[in-house]
Amino acid sequence: MNREDHIKKLKTESFDVLIIGGGATGSGTALDAATRGLKVALVERDDFSAGTSSRSTKLIHGGVRYLEQAVKKFDRSQFNLVRDALKERAVLINIAPHLAKPIPLVTPLYNWLEVPYYMTGLKLYDGLAGKANLRASRFVDAKEALERFPMLKPEGLRGGVIYYDGQFDDARMNVSIALTAAQQGATLANHVQVTALYKKEGEVAGASLEDTLTGETWDISAKVIVNATGPFSDAIRHLDDPEAKPMLSASSGAHIILDNRFSPPETGLLIPETEDGRVLFLLPWLGHTLVGTTDNPANIEENPRATEDEIAYILRHVHKYFSIPVAREDVKAAWSGLRPLVSDPDAADTAKLSRDHVINTSASGLITIAGGKWTTYRKMALDTVDEIERVGKFAHNTSLTEHLKLIGARQFIPQGAGKLQEEFGLEPDTASYLHRAYGDQAVKVAELIKQGYAERLATNHAYVSAEVIYAARHEFARTSIDILARRTRLAFLDAEATLKAVPVVASLLAQELGWSPEEKTKDIARAETYFN
Repeated sequence: MNREDHIKKLKTESFDVLIIGGGATGSGTALDAATRGLKVALVERDDFSAGTSSRSTKLIHGGVRYLEQAVKKFDRSQFNLVRDALKERAVLINIAPHLAKPIPLVTPLYNWLEVPYYMTGLKLYDGLAGKANLRASRFVDAKEALERFPMLKPEGLRGGVIYYDGQFDDARMNVSIALTAAQQGATLANHVQVTALYKKEGEVAGASLEDTLTGETWDISAKVIVNATGPFSDAIRHLDDPEAKPMLSASSGAHIILDNRFSPPETGLLIPETEDGRVLFLLPWLGHTLVGTTDNPANIEENPRATEDEIAYILRHVHKYFSIPVAREDVKAAWSGLRPLVSDPDAADTAKLSRDHVINTSASGLITIAGGKWTTYRKMALDTVDEIERVGKFAHNTSLTEHLKLIGARQFIPQGAGKLQEEFGLEPDTASYLHRAYGDQAVKVAELIKQGYAERLATNHAYVSAEVIYAARHEFARTSIDILARRTRLAFLDAEATLKAVPVVASLLAQELGWSPEEKTKDIARAETYFN
């Protein structure tokens, strides 16, 4: 089924649960609920993973910084967050091995007194993971630290600690979760917004929807409604109750992209302490180098941008640890994501902001799930569906998602890139990329390449026109922004190449979706504004 088929169902059927929001949490909740036998609808006003869920540091991790704070402040919520995330780290690598993998991270140490501190912390990190630990952390001398990460300043380097976390492609993972939910029976649509909630006998019972691409409007009925809109949760809560107390504030997490000469291909770097007491990650990602992140108070907005001050902050810390020069002109792309900080409005003490998740159910039955982090999306979804069952008086069923492979994972084999090269004559970089981005579905993209959609979307990048056609037919993509930011990741890697690719992508979509010249022009203008 394509997007239009799902829209028809949304217009004509009623549902057990309507989920508002197609990020990691909303999509994960749809998947969990569908596998438990509920009739599920999900709508997303923009695109799956359009917001925070596509703008992470691309790590599946417990959070070494959260653990440090848990120990220092005896903070049980942070401790629980780390413990849950370490378990979920292993789950994600298992259910989506094409999109997630372990990565070693070096923490450079320039003071001998730091060695026992970081070794103790990381051994505790290993211990919390238990059987789900990826590999044991260990101390390495300066020679091995430089072999692992040659860009480090050697002067005064005493050694380092190597530990392991997971790395992934966040937007591709989000899309895969949504598609797997659809495969399990959920009905979902991107570019559909909720404009109002309606009630029966004081209980939320449905919503008014608008297709933002066509302007069509209709009402949908559901026994339970879930608000999973991340930083925008309070806006939906105010549709339910204009007097609702705010739950959220936000901070910005800025990231930059450098080319691959700034990191070795298989090892990341953790800068252990910044000038404002944070940690900074420098990671190989999709053939480039990702560096982030910041943590500054932020306004809640749809398309946050990394500021020049944030970019300068990141570069300043890279320069401090690097033996090779790095400058503003080396930055190929920059972005910022909103990090939701949540308090429970019904708790006795609402002053404390947490990165753990909160589920709040209003007097009229609107369930809001907010907070948390990417790594724990599945745990958040599980807890939310438990609450859906309670509010809707549905029979309780056990969650099945811990072992359910996502689309692309079921027949995935590590050596699949070589098979793509042999069978379809693909260039090595394209075969390797498609194998990792699509898993066992890569053969379908390769078949479109064989049919003539072989043109690269940008010089020096592996993305090809076949992906545009595939995404429009099978992954709900309906705009050039959908393609360039989330089905491929070009917009997160190379800002200049992205703008050049917009007309190419728009032309392919116009051909595939039957756009008028005016619709194509509108799509190009919207994309150029978004990416500039």
